[in-house]
This record gives sequence, C-alpha cells and structure tokens, in this order.
Amino acid sequence: MSNQAFVLILSGLIGILSGIAAVILKEAVHAIQKFLTEDFYTEYANFLYILYPLIGIGVAYFAGKYLLKDVGGHGIPDVLFNISKNSALIPRVKMYSRVITSALTVGFGGSVGLEAPMVVTGSAIGSNVGLLMHLNAKKRALLIGCGAAGAISAIFGAPIGAVIFAVEVILLEVSSASFIPLLIASVMGSLTSMILMGKESIFKFNLTDSFSASHMPYYFLLGIGCGLVSLYFSRMVRKTERAMEDLNDQWMRLLYGGAFLGFIVFFFPPIYGEGYETLNLLIEGKSAQILEKSPFFSSFENPLLIIGFLIMIILLKPIASAITLGAGGSGGIFAPSLYVGGILGFVFAYTKNMVDFHIELPLAHFTLVAMCGVMAGVQHSPLSAIFLIAEITGGYELFIPLMFVSAISFTTTTYFQKDSLYKLQLRDQGKSLPETKDQELLDTITLSHVIERDLLPIHHEARLLDLINLVKVSKRNIFPVVDDQKRLLGIITLDDIRDIMFDPEKQKSLLVKQLMHSPPEVLSITENMQTAMEKFERSGAWNLPVLEEERYIGFVSKSRIFNAYRKRLLRQKHD
Repeated sequence: MSNQAFVLILSGLIGILSGIAAVILKEAVHAIQKFLTEDFYTEYANFLYILYPLIGIGVAYFAGKYLLKDVGGHGIPDVLFNISKNSALIPRVKMYSRVITSALTVGFGGSVGLEAPMVVTGSAIGSNVGLLMHLNAKKRALLIGCGAAGAISAIFGAPIGAVIFAVEVILLEVSSASFIPLLIASVMGSLTSMILMGKESIFKFNLTDSFSASHMPYYFLLGIGCGLVSLYFSRMVRKTERAMEDLNDQWMRLLYGGAFLGFIVFFFPPIYGEGYETLNLLIEGKSAQILEKSPFFSSFENPLLIIGFLIMIILLKPIASAITLGAGGSGGIFAPSLYVGGILGFVFAYTKNMVDFHIELPLAHFTLVAMCGVMAGVQHSPLSAIFLIAEITGGYELFIPLMFVSAISFTTTTYFQKDSLYKLQLRDQGKSLPETKDQELLDTITLSHVIERDLLPIHHEARLLDLINLVKVSKRNIFPVVDDQKRLLGIITLDDIRDIMFDPEKQKSLLVKQLMHSPPEVLSITENMQTAMEKFERSGAWNLPVLEEERYIGFVSKSRIFNAYRKRLLRQKHD
C-alpha cells in the first residue's frame, strides 16, 4: 500500500474515533445536566446553581490531577504548541482525559464550551495513531488536524467549516494534497455523529426571512461592534486568568472561583453551561423566556429589562469562562465566543427594532451573523466562522452578511490586537509560536548541533610567537583568547597579525592580550536560532563565539546554519 493511501485510511479512522468521542462527551453533558436540573422546583433551582459549578470544577480538578494526571484548562493553545515545538506529540492521556473532566465541568454548569476539549481529544487521537504507525512529525501534525476536523464536524454537523477550522487554526499551513485526509476525517466525523445521534443539530431554527441589501449599513455597524466585543472578550479572559493565577494556592482558586461563578449563575442563569439553549430561544424570538429561571426578573417582560439583562451576560460571560478554567475546570472559549456573539447580534437588532427607525431587522439573521463576527475576532479565523455558520443555517442565504461582518470584525480586532486569543494565552505562559514558515524551520535547529569546535583557543598571556605556532597547525583564521578557567576574553583573526607575524622582535615582545579584540556579538548555548540569526544580521559577522556560563564552547558560522537549514528544507519537502 502506498504511503498516501495509508494516510487516507488513517484519516478516516481518526474521523470516526473523534466523532465517537464527541458524541460521548455531548451525551454525558446532557445526561448530567438533565439529572441535576430536571424535576425540581424553579424557586429552589437557583440556590443549587450556586453549588453546582463549585462541585463540578472541584471533582473535575481532583479527577484530572490525581486519577488522570492531566489537569484541565485551555486545550487549543497547547495543541498549537505541541505541533510547533514538540514534534506534533500529544500525551496519550489526552485521548480520554478531557472527555471526563469537561463533562464534569460543563455538566455541573461551568461556563465554558465543549469544542476545545473535543479538539484536544481528536488531536490526541490523531497524534497517537500517527506515533503508533511510526509516522514522522509532519504526518502526525496532519493527523492532528484530521482529529480536530472530525471533532468539530461531529459537534456542529458542519464538515466544510471543520476542515477550514483545522487549516486556519490548527495547522496554519498545509499543501493542497493535505486537504484530502482532512476532508475524509471531517466527513467521517459528521457521519459518525449522524448515525449515533441522528440529524439533531445544536441550533434548532428555521430561517423564514430573506437577506436584503438594505440591511448592509446595519451589518457594517454590527461588524464594528463584533470587533470591539471580541477585543473586550480576549482582554477580559486574560485579565481574569491573571487574577486567578495571583491566587497561588489551588484551594483558594477552587473555592473563590467556584463560589464567584456560582453567584454569577445564580443571578444570570443563562450563563450556566454552554448556553446554546439561550441562543436557540433568541433565534426563535422567545427572548422573554430567558428571564424565567432568574429569581429576580422572571415576573417581568419589559423589553428594556431584557436588553439590560443580555448586556450584563455579554460583559460577564468571558469572566465566567476564565474563572471556570482558572479554578481548575476543563473547557474552552470556542462556545463562549459564539454565545457572546449571538447575544450581541440579538441585542443590536432588538434595540434597533424598538426604536422603530427605517426598516425592521430580522433577529435570527443578526444573531447568527454576530456569532460569526465574534468568533472571527476572538480566534482570528474568519473563514472558519463564515462556513461554520453558513452550514449551521443549512444554506447560503446569509453568506454575504457573514463574509462582510466577519471581515469588518477581524479588521477591527487586528487593528488593536495583532494576535488571536490562543497565541496571547501561549505568550502569557512564556511560550511562543513561529510567525513564519522560515522561523518555524529555524526553530528546529539548535545551536548545539551547529557549533564548530575546531577553532584552537590560546591563553591571553601567551606571546605572538605562540600564536604563530598555533597558526601553523590550525585550519581556521580565528583564534579565541581564553583565561585559565576557559572564559572567553576576546578573539584574534589572522588579519589582525598579518603585518607583524614575521617580525622576530614583535614575536617575542607582544602578548596575545595586547592584540585581541572583543567579538561583535556573543551567543549563549541556551539561545534559540531566531535570536542567533538576529545577532548575525545586527553585527554583520560571519562567525560568532558560543559561551556556556562565560566559558568558551566553540564558534557558529552562518554557512553552517545555512547548510543545516537547507538539509531540513529538503527533508521537509521529501516528507
């Protein structure tokens, strides 16, 4: 069997396994929520909402830490880092750990989504299947993308959007041949979900209004609003996470975070869990029903109260999501970004219709389009957002406003914030991803692999005559000057002594320390190749010394780096 055919078979298998995992997680969450919230009095339910998130996060944390050895938190940033820096290797435990911890977190009311845990699970399945079959890092990365595509496709029933998500967010750069395994995995994930669960969708609606070009000015304003809300979402998530990290004790994070989240859910029940049920009510025009579970607002049907209530949810949802993760829960911000976007779009259209100016706006259209806008702004994935919502709506009726709002939101967000929330979270952890393919390839080369150790050192108290004797046996024209502890004091080049090396008097009188000079730059053995290349460019040098705690190790030359770069480029092309 050819290598390509083998990868295609593996991609289909990974799609099926990811689809099964997605179904298990969704069914587990629904079963837990049904068990906890069914058949009790509404007036008492809210008091239980205070306790449920704390219990769920606590059980998920202890299960992850002591049983599974995989504590929750963000998933997609870690997947990106493993692809870039860890040869596309993801720990085996993640093939099932996030299914368990996320089911407990979200089932008990943690305000996060299931999409990120499913992407982690699918990616871990892809990585470990690739490792089992002895595939190289590049093909393992492709199978990670297949796992992510299969998981997203199974959750939303959107195979095209899932493939684009895998390319735009997970893999970042793939060849045209790589699309085929992604397509197969995505289709198999969707089919698996359909076979096991039927054609039931997360969103239940039937669009009756048609798109009108007269709505475009309002979509433009909505796009700007989505961009600004995306910016708020990203910054509030990071600020809240940093505040949680300031609580050094995990018990304090768990108790304070769980209690605070419980009180948020107590006052604003729609924040409980993923929140897709709330979006369904808004899309169907049943906005008054979102107040029914609130102990304070259930008896009111004032439109202004509904608007204020929803605005508070927009402001609190990113905080609640970050608290859930910071306290020890497992989940992601994929669903919260869709949730906040949907509420924003509804509030925008609902408020405009209340004013009764110009033309009436379709609430369902603006709710769905704003989901696309905020997802594009938060995750910096405009194409994924467009196709995901287009497939959810079952057609291309909203394709023009989806494209327009996604572009405006993405442009607005990137004007103030260059990177996606995923990359910013990695940076907060002291990690970084390569920005270009060139940088990614350079990062695979380490200084220790390109050090040249055949440059002969000389003591700083030696005479010029000793240096000339060294020149006779050396094949290089650079000589590092060191002390008794092998610390680098300077360098001497052949050009520095060419005019005086045959003068007998100077051979005996001049000391090496009188002739040496400082190198233009010095490299540390712990530096990455990107920093090393910046020093080469800044200094204009062709060779630079390498030190380990001030001790001389050797030299690195541009030609050696270029040779290593070329070999890796050819190997990558061959793979």
